[in-house]
Amino acid sequence: MTSSFLGSALRGTFFLVFGLWWSVRYPLKYLRRKVNAENQPSYGVQRAEVFEGAVKAFFALAGILVEQFVPSGPHMTLYSPKTHSWTDLAHWHYTTMYLFFLLSGIVDVVSHSPLKLPLGLDRLLLSVALFMEGLLFCFHDYSDAALDQHLHSLLAMAIFAGALCALLEVFLRDHVILEAFRTSTFLLQGSWLWQIGFVLTPPWGGPGWDQTDRSNITFLTMCFCWHYAGALAVLAANAAASRCCNESCQLKFGDIDVELDCGMCIRKNKGSSGALLPESGLDDK
Repeated sequence: MTSSFLGSALRGTFFLVFGLWWSVRYPLKYLRRKVNAENQPSYGVQRAEVFEGAVKAFFALAGILVEQFVPSGPHMTLYSPKTHSWTDLAHWHYTTMYLFFLLSGIVDVVSHSPLKLPLGLDRLLLSVALFMEGLLFCFHDYSDAALDQHLHSLLAMAIFAGALCALLEVFLRDHVILEAFRTSTFLLQGSWLWQIGFVLTPPWGGPGWDQTDRSNITFLTMCFCWHYAGALAVLAANAAASRCCNESCQLKFGDIDVELDCGMCIRKNKGSSGALLPESGLDDK
């Protein structure tokens, strides 16, 4: 699939941003949920999910406009009557991919609106968006470019893993292991899209890597494993940093919370002492 380095880097940045954000947000949500015995989603969590959906929809819409209206883009023309052929199908492939992420972002936002959509619909749309992305990469004509096809086949593995994880989250909501695994697949997708850009269309110009050299395929397969190891390392580091931040905030504001709780209890007891006397009198009767 022909693509420029800038296009591959921008798509990779999209996944990296979400992966890095989730690698901090989900550990904090898990730690605070352990403290909260009621285990109810807070207003802050709902606002974060609405914000994520809005950002996802914005980037997806921007991606559609860029793919369609760059100077070399199809400008919303799918079929050319003059040449009797399809127009810039590579741009249309990426437009279709962004379309499903746009729908996913819209559902994320609407899920927390008064419409009260079914719980899990947001994860289902994310799973569908990832599945469509993987489908587009799998069934594309790479024109005998073995290395190009291999790079995107490895990418499809990360995509389908994330799609399966998001599908499981439809039924296992707020499962910290599934959330961590989905985060790692997004980090892997992001870093690997950057790697694809460096291999196929280097930013410094010149030809990409040799498509016929089998050793390149062997090395890049190993490199894909290193990318996932790096994603796990980032996930672990951000989780540890989130834990330290959460504990330091508790130590810093713990005494203040205790004083506020004590003050609330004293005021409550003073205000309710008079109301309790008649009830005790009724009990004596």
